[in-house]
Amino acid sequence: MNIPEELLPVVEWWEKDGKQTVAILLVAGLAVAGYYGVKGWRENRRLAASDALMTAYTAEELEEAVANYGSADSGAALKMRLAKKYFDTERYQEALDAYKALEKSAPDGFEDVPTVGAAQCLEALGRFGEAAKAYDDFVEKKPKSFLALTAQLGSARSLAASGDKAKALERLEALKKDLEGDDAASSRVESTIALVKRWEKREAKTLFDAADAAAKQLDSAATKAEESKAEAPKAAGEGAEAGK
Repeated sequence: MNIPEELLPVVEWWEKDGKQTVAILLVAGLAVAGYYGVKGWRENRRLAASDALMTAYTAEELEEAVANYGSADSGAALKMRLAKKYFDTERYQEALDAYKALEKSAPDGFEDVPTVGAAQCLEALGRFGEAAKAYDDFVEKKPKSFLALTAQLGSARSLAASGDKAKALERLEALKKDLEGDDAASSRVESTIALVKRWEKREAKTLFDAADAAAKQLDSAATKAEESKAEAPKAAGEGAEAGK
């Protein structure tokens, strides 16, 4: 084949370096495409995990979300929601295992939640000695935590449930004195004091259950009050129409 003289340098370059250069460019192109492909996949996965965090509600939905997105950025938050769901549905052993697994991988700002959550599970399981120790250890290590008061109250409940009501009340009275001036915190202490004073050990009925039942009664009463308040204008209107 006759090649024009002016193209001879190009042919020589192709034979010497051209094929290798094209191969390198192809590999580089594939690498770039792969990078953006992985980046897009990660972004889609992140969005899907965030959506699951907001929309998953039942334990089954949360379990599926954790299975699919547990390693994503919001995976720890999903696992924490699942632990809370287990607890709320009285699956205390599963909640305990879930909280324990989160103790070193909790979302930022929620590092203390798994430890106190695990202590609450021990209390709910009736393992009061372990619960009291877990609560006390937490308070000793994190006295300024936003969950310190929750742990102190939990420790008092656990002591009372294990049979030492006197020590529990002694601790609560001291705590009440320390919290003078903090109305919200003092109210929580007062409620726990009242609970401990009236609680008597019963078969399959822990003080933790009693506290939960009391909270639900308060919520129910508040809901009924709001409903009555909302119905009052309607009733007044109906009365006025009847008077006409």
